[in-house]
Amino acid sequence: MTRKSISRIATAVAVLALGSAVYAQVTDKYSLKSPGGIAFSDFRGYEDWPVLSSAHQPAAGAGAMGSDEVLKVIVANPAMIKAFKAGAPGNGQAFPEGSKMVKLQWKPKKSSEAPFDVDVPDVFKQAFVMEKDSKRFPKTGGWGYALFNYDAASNKWTADKDSPADCGHACHVAVKNKDYVFHPYQKR
Repeated sequence: MTRKSISRIATAVAVLALGSAVYAQVTDKYSLKSPGGIAFSDFRGYEDWPVLSSAHQPAAGAGAMGSDEVLKVIVANPAMIKAFKAGAPGNGQAFPEGSKMVKLQWKPKKSSEAPFDVDVPDVFKQAFVMEKDSKRFPKTGGWGYALFNYDAASNKWTADKDSPADCGHACHVAVKNKDYVFHPYQKR
């Protein structure tokens, strides 16, 4: 082999290794587990789940992002959407085991393109997750909660260190009569 061939092979191997490292950082989120034992991999595919609802949290509001203004989109897995369409929780039925939802949270910015004043998502910050498993979470109405943070600058996900399995339960007790779920399935 010539020196030029060896150099090309070494360059190709380095590019492949770098590409794999970048891909691993992006997909690494599914290896995370919250301190309360909730695995992000339990929510694999959430990126394609149907939208359940949306919300806007003004600055200085309470919530997972503290005092920052937040735009939220709440998605739910097919089992939960099916239960909503069947009338849960308003029909007196609880959500079935395996129901899952993810609240995606962005820092907003003013649109530079729209001809009117509108906020649009800017920097993605967090995914707050809920999953129904009465055997694992009997003390919190059957729901487990976790928060996973995303750092855009480093393109890395982390499990929130202060996120026990009951981290969202204190807030969600306010909607116990709705099986601990704030957001309804919005009309389309």
